[in-house]
Amino acid sequence: MSEVEAKVVRGGARAARRAARAAPLPDSIRPVRPGMPSGRYKPLSDADVLRIHHAALDVLENIGLADATPGGIEYMTKVGAKLTPEGRLLFPRALIEDTVARAARHFVLHAQDPKHDMEPWGSRVYFGTAGAAVHIVDATTGLYRDSTTKDLYDIARVVDTLEHLHFYQRSVVCREVSTPMEMDTNTAYASVSGTTKHVGTSWVQPQHVEASLEMFHLIAGGEDKWRARPFVSQSNCFVVPPLKFAYDACLCLETAVRGGMPVLLLSAGQAGATAPAALASALVQETAECLAGLVYVNAIQPGAPAIFGTWCFVSDLRTGAMSGGSPEQALLSAASAQMSRFYDLTGGTASGMSDAKLPDMQAGYEKAYNHALVGNAGANLIYESAGMLASLLGFSMEGLIIDNDVIGAVQRTIKGIDVSDESMSLETIRKVCIEGPGHYLGSDQTLQLMQREYIYPSVGDRTSPNEWVEQGRPSVVERASRKLEAILASHYPSHIPESVDAAIRERLPIRLPRSAMRPAGAV
Repeated sequence: MSEVEAKVVRGGARAARRAARAAPLPDSIRPVRPGMPSGRYKPLSDADVLRIHHAALDVLENIGLADATPGGIEYMTKVGAKLTPEGRLLFPRALIEDTVARAARHFVLHAQDPKHDMEPWGSRVYFGTAGAAVHIVDATTGLYRDSTTKDLYDIARVVDTLEHLHFYQRSVVCREVSTPMEMDTNTAYASVSGTTKHVGTSWVQPQHVEASLEMFHLIAGGEDKWRARPFVSQSNCFVVPPLKFAYDACLCLETAVRGGMPVLLLSAGQAGATAPAALASALVQETAECLAGLVYVNAIQPGAPAIFGTWCFVSDLRTGAMSGGSPEQALLSAASAQMSRFYDLTGGTASGMSDAKLPDMQAGYEKAYNHALVGNAGANLIYESAGMLASLLGFSMEGLIIDNDVIGAVQRTIKGIDVSDESMSLETIRKVCIEGPGHYLGSDQTLQLMQREYIYPSVGDRTSPNEWVEQGRPSVVERASRKLEAILASHYPSHIPESVDAAIRERLPIRLPRSAMRPAGAV
């Protein structure tokens, strides 16, 4: 065999091995999977958690929240909240403690396809998207453009294919849609049409929630089936920090709870701006706000599913601008996970909101240390985890693909190290050292663990420098771009029957053309 032929054979063997590793693995041998238990990282001591809890109770009992809706006041005063002459609602400690005790626990977040159902309780961790970016970032040119409904749908169908993203929450704003009603209903439609995973989105008026609920009933096959398996949750910014209720959002919250929709109680104070600059105090305020939201939900319907959404954002105190990629952000989000676990409530927080403008080195390191800390703290639902740039102003489709690799690697750290009689491998060591070749490359154990215990990037590069040169020196963005093009050219979800889609379009002004959802000739 000539030297050239030998190189071809070696190259073909390497390609075959890589293809085998890239093929989907059976669930039984995947190195990582959705909902793995976590919680090894604890930025707060047990005493710290208790101090924050008691301080939050003091805030609620003595400062309270302003600007509740008339309906909210009626609901919450009936269960024990007190309205001051100045119009603030105060929450006695006993009310908070009783509410936490009877709040919903261990509720499933359903997907249209049951294989994607999530069980976000205890220390189980799931990663997903979120955000309201107003721009799509071209990773090659660096140009920003307005995001559209088509972008929203395309992001959903890419997420539908990515192993390490477990749910899809609306990521970009439909900038071409001018009316709030059309924006809310088109956002919901594009999201549930693009993926069979659990979806989260938001609405600005209760009538918009009601219209979308009718859509969900059609997709589910009836209101009763929707209520049995609600596959959409409402992301609800029910407070305007510091310590004020958001009027329209509260009306939407009431509609969602009555409609059987899980609610993400989202408190998003920004430390140094709308929350105290002291990180502990920022966490106190947001814990208090979410506890008030929990009272609100349970006053409307006891035991309704609600996610404890302490999204503690951070300011760059030099400018006052948000800094989503900061280490302070990682600490606050990780501490938020500890607080929701303290209450034994399903908790959601944010991670991965890079300040970088492109999916570059800065984006990579900011996302990696944020996800590593927050994921290992045991946050049940980690939002904003993929694609987000420019402190939530921009979204990168290529970044979405790259971040899937980052999240997969972080999940492997969450899984940890198996220490057992089998993994101690003393017999394997003996055979290799005494009877064998003096290395472990071909041992039975190595081959068995190759896929079960080790994870491999889909677009990250582990080739040698020579191989990389032979391939044309591709960057990670170039590799992600190729994978993105392949997904967008081939993956067109069809889980909603055409007859149901037609019924939706008869009732609602859907902007996304059918031709954009399944072009002629698409498989």
